[in-house]
Amino acid sequence: MIRFEDVTITYEQGGRPVVQHLDLQIPEGEMCVVVGRTGSGKTTILRAVNGLVPHFSGGELSGRVLVEGRSTADHPPRELADLVGFVGQDPLAGFITDSVEEELAYAMESLAVPPDVMRRRVEETLDLLGLVELRGRALRTLSGGEQQRVAIGAALTAHQRILVLDEPTSALDPAAGEEVLAALHRLVHDVGITVLMAEHRLERVAQHADRMVLLGDPGTAPLVGLPGEVLANSSLAPPVVRLGRVAGWSPPPVSVRDARRLAATLRDRLEGSAPPPTPGATGAPLLEARGVQVRYAGCLAVRDVDLELRAGEVVALLGRNGSGKSSLLWALQGTGARQGGTVAVAGDDPAELPIAERARRVGLVPQEASDLLGAATVRAEVADADQLAGAGVGTTRALLERIVPGIDDEAHPRDLSDGQRLALALAVVLVGSPPVLLLDEPTRGLDVPAKAALARVLRELAADGRAVVLSTHDVEFVAEVASRVVLLADGERIADGEVQSVLAGSPAFAPQVSKVLAPLPWRTVEQVRHALERAGTPA
Repeated sequence: MIRFEDVTITYEQGGRPVVQHLDLQIPEGEMCVVVGRTGSGKTTILRAVNGLVPHFSGGELSGRVLVEGRSTADHPPRELADLVGFVGQDPLAGFITDSVEEELAYAMESLAVPPDVMRRRVEETLDLLGLVELRGRALRTLSGGEQQRVAIGAALTAHQRILVLDEPTSALDPAAGEEVLAALHRLVHDVGITVLMAEHRLERVAQHADRMVLLGDPGTAPLVGLPGEVLANSSLAPPVVRLGRVAGWSPPPVSVRDARRLAATLRDRLEGSAPPPTPGATGAPLLEARGVQVRYAGCLAVRDVDLELRAGEVVALLGRNGSGKSSLLWALQGTGARQGGTVAVAGDDPAELPIAERARRVGLVPQEASDLLGAATVRAEVADADQLAGAGVGTTRALLERIVPGIDDEAHPRDLSDGQRLALALAVVLVGSPPVLLLDEPTRGLDVPAKAALARVLRELAADGRAVVLSTHDVEFVAEVASRVVLLADGERIADGEVQSVLAGSPAFAPQVSKVLAPLPWRTVEQVRHALERAGTPA
């Protein structure tokens, strides 16, 4: 169905190939997941399948990419649209129409699908992806996760035989992510569609994959095989695989179900011990919010939320897509709408402060990291950030290297991968050392090592007396870094407490280690590793 024959791809502004001597064959009716470090070329490979590389992106492609026998060198994207549906990392950038229902129908209109068939497919897709209540909504009013589901739905309605998806669950809450993956699983197994995706959230997708492609360093051949084989020794492995390594399970399981079948002995070894307490607040309140309300077009997005952020704590803001997390962050920072309630930082309402002073008091990294980036090169961006923050030359660059190393100084920020662009925006905000830091989906597009680096930075900020809030769907990251969890539903705060007490036993929000070792109170692989070492029984 899809063949890469000795494919090498080099962009004009790059010094070395992004993809080098790639040989890969993906048969019909498989779900294949491409994994690799941030910036390893995953998106480039996906975009080569429908000809966006090199017809749209430019650069040079040597070798051949064949899709159902058609060479992408000879067939531009419009001539592959009947075969390949593509969903990129930024759904909003790919939308053509204004509303959900129109967007679901657009691809079918382009392919001259009869109106009665179009109507049936739209209804099927609305049900399949839980979009019925959004059918008449304007696309720009949707949350990031809702937009991503619409983009996936627009690809599904056209019934192409190949679906290519770049980070399809990165902006989705756990339940919505599972719904999308279950829908893709049914399409693969019941309809015979071929799905090729890139994804960092391997704890979600590994158990659904038939085949996995692990990209290594430039110039090295990719590792292709079953998920368990590919991830067995990889630094990108999800928690359940890393737990299997610690426990000595061979081959390591890739699903919670398989891990629980093996976990009885491990639970016995851990009986009687407990994870260390998570560091929490160490100082006075840095931000106090009372009765915060946010309305959009008559819809109450945030309902009378009280929130106190204290020095030394990392607070995770969880909730399903559309629960009001982003709206609350913007209201706390002072730039977003707030129709009721009060917010105070050091006695001042951030909404009433000048923009520069507001940013010094409360730093915010939005979902779209590019909104913070305006320079033409990475070098200029970090230099501007140093100057604005009054920091020493190279301070922002050093922060960037700690999160995602090796980003080209001369690259344009908008040419970076999502993960690299996010890391750059984080460094730009962190260099100002605001006492309160708000992060909206900070791990989206980041691989496991980059998330570990970000976790270290956030812990250091908290230890230095700052308050950090991260709105996220990444429960594994929450388990690693957060000291407190605030859970929102329909704009209301429905839970607020220590991580274990809020997450334990939740089918949607419990991390993988908790699910495998329940009812024991373990959340992370490192907690288990240290407990076994202390007991003198390492695997």
